[in-house]
Amino acid sequence: MQPPLSDAATPQDTPQPRSPRDLFVSFTWLALQGFGGVLAIVQREMVEKKKWLTPEQFLEDWAVAQVMPGPNVINLALMIGDRYFGLRGAMAAVAGMLTIPLVVILALAVLYAHYAGNPQVAAALRGMGAVSGGLIAATGIKLLPQLRKHPLGFPVCLAFTALVFAAIAVFKVPLGWVLLVVGGVACVWTWKRIAP
Repeated sequence: MQPPLSDAATPQDTPQPRSPRDLFVSFTWLALQGFGGVLAIVQREMVEKKKWLTPEQFLEDWAVAQVMPGPNVINLALMIGDRYFGLRGAMAAVAGMLTIPLVVILALAVLYAHYAGNPQVAAALRGMGAVSGGLIAATGIKLLPQLRKHPLGFPVCLAFTALVFAAIAVFKVPLGWVLLVVGGVACVWTWKRIAP
């Protein structure tokens, strides 16, 4: 399923990948940078550097990728690859996300099994968790201005953001329920607002 491109940009006036090979290389590079969290890296590479997506398209596609089953960055790679080159593009993008990173992960797993008892290794991994949280928070803040263009309006979007944060971080509500209830309300409300 190809999410529609927003009205802000059409495929003719935005840069595009040159070939499925370009998708493979780009998503391989993206995946190799994605230690601990890829949201910030995906946004920087796809929107700011390559400009394959506008900020609005990225938010729309990321929202769809989040609610689909499976890893969200793989879902996004599938959508972007399919958008430009159909099934070949989707397969190239996913192969780029998985092939070389899989080799790296297997090598790191062997190293970790050997050095897991080392206190310095454990401390380094805990430190990377903090960095990952910072990357995700920074990307969220960077994407916040795009909510001003949302049909529900900026204050309502901020209220939904705060509600989701409180439900997950404070009240420990499972993500599935938050997506179903809060996401469902937001989707229905938005649909009613934009329906003719």
